[in-house]
Amino acid sequence: MDDLVIARSLFGTTMAFHIIFASLGVGIPLMILCAELLYQKTKNRDYAVMAKRWTKGIAVLLGVAIPSGTIAGVQLSLLWPGFMEVIGKVMALPFQIEIYAFFVEALFMSIYVYAADRISPAMRILSVTLVALGASASAILITNVHAFEGTPDGFRIENGQVVDVDPWAAFFNPSFFVTAGHVTVSAFMTGAFVLASISAYKMLREKNKRVLEFYRKVLMLSLVVGGIFSILTALNGHEAAQLLHEYQPEKLAAAEGLFETQSHAPLAIGGFTDPDTQSVKWAIEIPWLLSFLAGNSFDTVVQGLNDFPKEWWPPLFIHTLFNAMVGIGSFLILLSLIGLVWSKVMKRPAFPRPLMWAIIASGPLSMLAIEFGWIFACTGRQPWVIYRMMKTEDAVTQSENLALLFILFAAIYIVLSIAVVLVLKYYFRRHPVINELASQETGHSNHFTQ
Repeated sequence: MDDLVIARSLFGTTMAFHIIFASLGVGIPLMILCAELLYQKTKNRDYAVMAKRWTKGIAVLLGVAIPSGTIAGVQLSLLWPGFMEVIGKVMALPFQIEIYAFFVEALFMSIYVYAADRISPAMRILSVTLVALGASASAILITNVHAFEGTPDGFRIENGQVVDVDPWAAFFNPSFFVTAGHVTVSAFMTGAFVLASISAYKMLREKNKRVLEFYRKVLMLSLVVGGIFSILTALNGHEAAQLLHEYQPEKLAAAEGLFETQSHAPLAIGGFTDPDTQSVKWAIEIPWLLSFLAGNSFDTVVQGLNDFPKEWWPPLFIHTLFNAMVGIGSFLILLSLIGLVWSKVMKRPAFPRPLMWAIIASGPLSMLAIEFGWIFACTGRQPWVIYRMMKTEDAVTQSENLALLFILFAAIYIVLSIAVVLVLKYYFRRHPVINELASQETGHSNHFTQ
């Protein structure tokens, strides 16, 4: 196999593994904050139990997110030396500032975990707020490097040398705000739906009415937060599509299987892109909609793939990734609306079993949407590592034996995944929710003892 393909596969596998824990590391602290705020407002101890249990879970997840993120950083230097040479001169700011964001997150996570029962309610809320802000800032700063790859700014390459460096222009590159918004709201959405999925599963198996009441509160909170941020993710995705129209037109064309430049361009839903016939087979086409989404006008001219050299075309399978990502997002919006209408408007005491299974599926599906989105974003930029400035093949390492590294790291990720599942299962089996609810109700347990 080509060394370039192996290098991309190795780094892609690392990021696919890391992004699971990174997304939950951003999304779940927001849920902890919501539970803490509800506890302080209502004094309902169920919300204190939620915050406690989720904090224990996120501590385990961060134990994997941190080393896997470190591995990703090391692999950037080892696998992509040409790219890191430019990044070191132009885009070092996000990496430097991210250290402080992580410091804030770790510091206040420690305070919240170990001193929650000894500090005031206001300080508890402040601590978990800073945990959530630190986690979000870390994600934004690291993802900003990806934003820079798609819309590079703040430097020029002249005779093979990096010149006219403006680090702040590079930092606030054209896609900074859209990318920062997308990584944050999609992580918040994912964290909420993962917890909704777990609570729905527990409700189907649980017989104890007190525990059912607890998980119903978890489910409703998760659906509210997940619904809000799934809508915000969709709105932000629309902004991202308009950004592609302006800055990476061939990526938008590949995402929609559009070969010919045209106004009143149709939106292709489903199907697969056939380069031989230059069409999207078996797709449902909505006339004029792509033009409207790209430029808020039906007569917006959308460039097709045939306007660009064929070697610049992204892989055409990104159309499928894009559709899967959008399809899952639409399903999550619909699911949260149905759940809230069923419970709050129709006042039904219990969800029907098919709806519960759909909610159980929402957690894995939201994580798949994150994976599809990440692959779409990176693969859709190919063949460039820095858009129209540096090709991926020019940035890759010349080292050999990458195949062996790929196998070893893949094995490590499998072992870590199994270990995380076993540790979480062991902890929550040793500390069933009924015991914590009973302790809270008898007043024999502080907010974060054990």
